[in-house]
Amino acid sequence: MSKEVRSLEPKIIWNYFEDLNAVPRGSKKEAKVIEYLKEFGKKHNLDTTVDHCGNVVFRKEATKGYEKAPIVVLQGHMDMVHQKNNDVVFDWDKDGIKSVVDGEWVRAQGTTLGADNGIGISTAMAIITDEGVEHPAIEVLITVDEETGMTGAFALKAEELKGRILLNLDTEDETELCIGCAGGIDTTGHLSYKEETVPATYKGLEITVKGLKGGHSGMDIILGRANANKVMNRMLWGADAYSVRLASFAGGSLRNAIPREAVSEVAIPAEKVVEYKKHLEALISDIKKEYKTTDEGLEVIVKDIPAPAKVMPQKEQKNVVNALSAMPNGVFRMSPDVPGLVDTSSNMACVSLKDGKFSVSFLTRSSIDSSKMEMANGIRSTLELAGCTIDQTGGYSGWMPNPKSPILLKMIEKHREVYGAEPHVGACHAGLECGVIGANYPEGMEMVSFGPTIVHPHSPAEAVKIDTVGRFYHFLKEVLKSLK
Repeated sequence: MSKEVRSLEPKIIWNYFEDLNAVPRGSKKEAKVIEYLKEFGKKHNLDTTVDHCGNVVFRKEATKGYEKAPIVVLQGHMDMVHQKNNDVVFDWDKDGIKSVVDGEWVRAQGTTLGADNGIGISTAMAIITDEGVEHPAIEVLITVDEETGMTGAFALKAEELKGRILLNLDTEDETELCIGCAGGIDTTGHLSYKEETVPATYKGLEITVKGLKGGHSGMDIILGRANANKVMNRMLWGADAYSVRLASFAGGSLRNAIPREAVSEVAIPAEKVVEYKKHLEALISDIKKEYKTTDEGLEVIVKDIPAPAKVMPQKEQKNVVNALSAMPNGVFRMSPDVPGLVDTSSNMACVSLKDGKFSVSFLTRSSIDSSKMEMANGIRSTLELAGCTIDQTGGYSGWMPNPKSPILLKMIEKHREVYGAEPHVGACHAGLECGVIGANYPEGMEMVSFGPTIVHPHSPAEAVKIDTVGRFYHFLKEVLKSLK
């Protein structure tokens, strides 16, 4: 627990945030945080329900004078992305996040901070417990498993919510009002192979890619950062010229995070080790130059190890390495309609190769379903040519903007008053729950997503700008007050 963080203003939000961060809340492991939220509801005499999926809903009556105002839904997700630096010892099932004040920012010690979406949830908790806030009747919807599939949003039943104005508190730039987002689909390839024994004359090498910035595979994909899996595969492509045999490959851990680290083990004839290391040295130098602006901390470490006992057969190795090289990663197409918005992208999220099993997974995003499927099916086709079986799951459509919705127009007006500036109204390339939740309400739901400024979510560099949290809270209160 950080006393320094708890002393920040507005204290009500930062204290809820610290309480929340003391509870493990990884995706698909939300049982403890659900119990915490149930106890919170009980403590504050809130009408609290937990649905069959684990989504929590708090209901708070309107304050005096707001009884006839429309019900407002404040929405966010309880789970957080688990990422840490390799040198950090941390048990995600037991340990609380260690947050610290770092100048104008709050960040964590070597792990993700959980500001995505802990700050949004803490703000909603503050609204319904701060007696000084004037507001209509409020429903606070806190969903499970947003980060790995939006399971809670998909499972939400239409009768769960009465409100038809939904304010999603999961956007990461205080100057923005988001009214649209990308859809997505997961593509995973699997291949089984029979391992071969390594000749006794072979030596072993361990290759490690580290020091990358990573980040959110939607919001940060436009930055052109290096993907550790793609960098690693460049170490392996063409390595058959040195008779290199691949024993293992592990990179990335989350579908929606740009991989920051990867490790592989290879076997190589003793007489070719020096020549292969020289090849790698030149290649590493070139790659570092490529990414000197976006990933200045990039390192590729080559270390001698005992030769692995088993390796992938040469034919399958060539097919896999070629496929990983051929498959696209990063921005595929920019929006022709919204300047600066990524239209379609894909992230080579996770690669695993060991003990006769290979898998690779991609999260493809797009504002347009047809473009999303074009890219996802290109990945699928490449993997099938390499002999893989394919799973395509978790497909969801994007959230189509409504620039004329009354709540948006009201929020633009209030933004001018609170911030003294015109907000940027647009769409984002991340997958927000608004699109999924809105599909449950075909009669229509007005939705806007907004939040304080958070940088580098889904990575240990995640941080929230302190002064934006107070302004965000004030802005939300003014919006609710204006609905009388």
